Amino acid sequence: MRVGIEVGGTFTDLVAVDGESVRTAKVPSTPANPDEGAMHAIDAAGLDPGAIEELVHGSTVATNAVLERKGAVVCLFVTKGIRDVLLLQRHDKDAIYDLRYAKPEPVVRRRDVIEVDERIAADGTVIKRPDRAAVAGLVRGVLADGDYEAAALCFLHAYANPDHERLVAGVIRELAPSLPVTCSHDVTREFREYERASTTALAAYVQPVMAGYVSRFSAALAARGFAGRFSIMQSNGGRMPAEAMARNAISALFSGPAAGVVGAVRSVAGAGYRNLITLDMGGTSTDVALIADGRPELASMTRIDGLPVKTPVIDIVTVGAGGGSIAWTDDGGLLRTGPGSAGAVPGPACYRRGGERPTVTDAHLVRGTLRADGFLGGRMEVDRDAARRVYRPLARQLGLSLEEIADSVIRLAEVSIVRAIQQVSTERGLDPRDYVLVSFGGAGPLHAARVAEDLAIATVVVPPHAGVLSASGLLLSDHVHYRTRTRRLAVSEANMPDIRETVETLQAQARDYLAGLGIETGADFDRVLEMRYLGQAFEVPVSLAGPDLGTMPAAELVARFGEAHRRIFEFEKPHGDPVEVVSFRVGVKAPPPPMPALRRPPSAGATELRSTALTERGEALDAGLSTRANLGRVPAGGPLLVDDGSATVYVPPGWTAACDEHDNVILHRETGP
Repeated sequence: MRVGIEVGGTFTDLVAVDGESVRTAKVPSTPANPDEGAMHAIDAAGLDPGAIEELVHGSTVATNAVLERKGAVVCLFVTKGIRDVLLLQRHDKDAIYDLRYAKPEPVVRRRDVIEVDERIAADGTVIKRPDRAAVAGLVRGVLADGDYEAAALCFLHAYANPDHERLVAGVIRELAPSLPVTCSHDVTREFREYERASTTALAAYVQPVMAGYVSRFSAALAARGFAGRFSIMQSNGGRMPAEAMARNAISALFSGPAAGVVGAVRSVAGAGYRNLITLDMGGTSTDVALIADGRPELASMTRIDGLPVKTPVIDIVTVGAGGGSIAWTDDGGLLRTGPGSAGAVPGPACYRRGGERPTVTDAHLVRGTLRADGFLGGRMEVDRDAARRVYRPLARQLGLSLEEIADSVIRLAEVSIVRAIQQVSTERGLDPRDYVLVSFGGAGPLHAARVAEDLAIATVVVPPHAGVLSASGLLLSDHVHYRTRTRRLAVSEANMPDIRETVETLQAQARDYLAGLGIETGADFDRVLEMRYLGQAFEVPVSLAGPDLGTMPAAELVARFGEAHRRIFEFEKPHGDPVEVVSFRVGVKAPPPPMPALRRPPSAGATELRSTALTERGEALDAGLSTRANLGRVPAGGPLLVDDGSATVYVPPGWTAACDEHDNVILHRETGP
């Protein structure tokens, strides 16, 4: 038996595969103790932990530690003269017209940043070697003055030569063997001092939290007989054994959204869909990503709470539009939806857990696109009267009926989602009409058709078990490990051997790391060169597939860079302008065992045709009701609500829905936008 458990902000999802049998569960999350929600999901699915051979887990533990500022107390050792690197940050402002704008608050206080008298040049040459005795005295004083829970080291140009970091780390481990130590060269061997220092500080900040969580969850599982393999999802779309993740928690910051993308890509691949825009709408937020030719794009850096994280992550844009997003009015009296969320506690008012503010989920109950007797396939009770009650004050304030205010709240949420999709498509020179929209998450299929309509996308795909697709994505993910390195090399025939040698070295390091964890790998590598025209400030990623680099001439590598540059910026410089490689990123993959298709069993027979009343865009509609199991191959026209057990698919007027041979619900737009 293989089990995937994904802990979200509102619900915890589970998918269990035992031979050809598939079981699912969806239970409320327990934010204070996420492992309890995971155990509740195991119980809800009726599983015996002792029978589980492999468990893959994704959670928001590391993310919440940063957002809630509940990480470890960290002391950060830096090169003498750059003590304020975390405070100075960059000169840019995220909100240029905000007179009260403040830079993001670092997770390490200034008084906890300690300078070490050492220096390495940008090429790795030692300028001043630290004195070991002086370092030992410095460390003793630091440990005596503060009650620290973790230490971080980020020395100038340590990406080129990590010897000084290793020396100081060794001293700290000798004097405080139980203190976790995080070195920048182990986290990211790339240049740009602020981004590297921020990533290192965040890695140290979440390390004890994640290690403690993994230890507690492992102990709870073992107490109930679990003796199988335990893996954790990473932000890059791959997973790692839990014991390795407990030492590299920074790579698990966005494990849930990454699992959703992997689940979407692999669930619809059999149906021939390769160019996708994924829409994952849960209880707290919506995550969107663009997939070209079946391969998720990796970004070299992301941000959390405004702080940069220099680690490979699936290129996902997140907006605060989920089922729990709260409806409110601003100072000007305008209606808003999100980004604040009711989350799992207290949750939407209809959950009857103390929520008293109107949310998107409540709006769907008021509007009729969610039915009280069909929520999560009828397994969870919700209160439509409570949803109507919390919307009455807002409706009176704006002079609208309950149905009108609910519809307006939903449409505002959809506008936010459309804007997010434009960020990953049109703003990068890509036309969303060339893609299909793959929608999942508990709330995604309710909004997908209207979002697609606003983007002129003609086809929406809703995979089986859409509400728990992120959990199935955990089981479908590869074991993955990435190695990065900054090494500036001009692209020329003379330097091509050095470029190839650097890639081959990183491949060997990544393969050896997984082999040390007992994971066998093949020859499936991701190779990305961060390149730029000489003099540019930032780089463009250029992917290299297969064995191309072994025989590739310098001119072809320059041409590939030019294509990538033109796709983003709509121009490339004339041939002959010097191009350089700045950083290398290489990942190795080990695929999981095959998994059966997550299909629902066929219906025993036709069910009685039923209908329900709903209101949308000012119209009272009589919508048909169906289930995925009873939806046939012949397209059925909207308005129609399709129950998926873990989600509801809304088929608006002008759209049709049918099941394909892979049990995907396919929505097609009949009329123009």
